[in-house]
Amino acid sequence: MTDEDEISILKRLDSLRVRHRKLDSEIEAVEKKNLAHDQFALHRLKKEKLVLRDQILSLEKSLYPDIIA
Repeated sequence: MTDEDEISILKRLDSLRVRHRKLDSEIEAVEKKNLAHDQFALHRLKKEKLVLRDQILSLEKSLYPDIIA
C-alpha cells in the first residue's frame, strides 16, 4: 500500500467516524421524542450506523491487518 492509499483511507475513516458520531445524536433525539411514527426513522438510523461501523472496521483492517506471527 502506498502512502497516498493510506492517506486516502485515513481521510475516509475520519469522515465515516464523524458521520457515525452524528448518527448517535440523531438517534438520541428520535428516542427522546418517543413517537410511534418515528420508529421507522429510528430503525433506518440504527441500520445506517451499523453499516458505517462495518465500513470503518473493514478500512481499519486494511490499514492494520491481523498478522499472526
